[in-house]
Amino acid sequence: MPEINDILQQFEPISLHEMEAVKLMNRIDTKYVATLDQLAEILTLAKDVYFAQEIGGERIADYDTLYFDTSALSMYTEHHNRHLVRQKVRIRKYIGSPSKEYEGQDLTFLEIKNKNNHGRTKKKRIEVEDQQVLERPTSEVTSFMEKCCRYEWILLLPELRTTFRRITLVNKQKTERLTIDTRLVWQNQQTKQEKTFDRLAIIELKRDGNSPSPMLGIMQQLRIHPMKISKYCVGTALTNPAVKQNRFKVKIRKIEKLLREH
Repeated sequence: MPEINDILQQFEPISLHEMEAVKLMNRIDTKYVATLDQLAEILTLAKDVYFAQEIGGERIADYDTLYFDTSALSMYTEHHNRHLVRQKVRIRKYIGSPSKEYEGQDLTFLEIKNKNNHGRTKKKRIEVEDQQVLERPTSEVTSFMEKCCRYEWILLLPELRTTFRRITLVNKQKTERLTIDTRLVWQNQQTKQEKTFDRLAIIELKRDGNSPSPMLGIMQQLRIHPMKISKYCVGTALTNPAVKQNRFKVKIRKIEKLLREH
């Protein structure tokens, strides 16, 4: 993405250490989908009012996420059936960000995301050594799962691997964070099917409450409207023909239409 990289260099950088003040672990999320051409427009309008996160001189980071679910896909089904209170379990590896605890390893977290009936997302996580941690859990992992997860870890299976490249922006007031995921690849661990959206960007605006947001104005100016989307659920629907997917077919058709039109 040479053009995207060029625009990102025009942002003031913010370090990972400075980002600690903008964790927003209990937040309201607003999501959008856009093409890479639209993303270039978004970044051009945002460059004077946002910082770009920089790690080791790089402003685009690689992520590798492994989602877990029960054999009946309980977490996927709850989301599909519009349950307001739901949970997701994943292990996320931040490629290129070294772990301080596990020498020679990339920073890796076991994360549990909870959505409540008020639309707020609350995330809890602990650092782990690798993505196979649920196959041979430590006492710390077992305790964490028992305390935070509604599902027994022994019932969870690796379901979907998602890799992508992420840009992270922070507004100058440090009241919100914006993540932009590109080059999405989904690999289903059960069906072995794979799907790639290399010209799509999934954008997530994360705010603690309804504080003023420059990005909301930018999106309105470009006529890019919010879309509720789950990378886990869309990826599962795209790579597992056997799952119930009526609700997600409409979103997938909108995404495919957007890519065709641009």
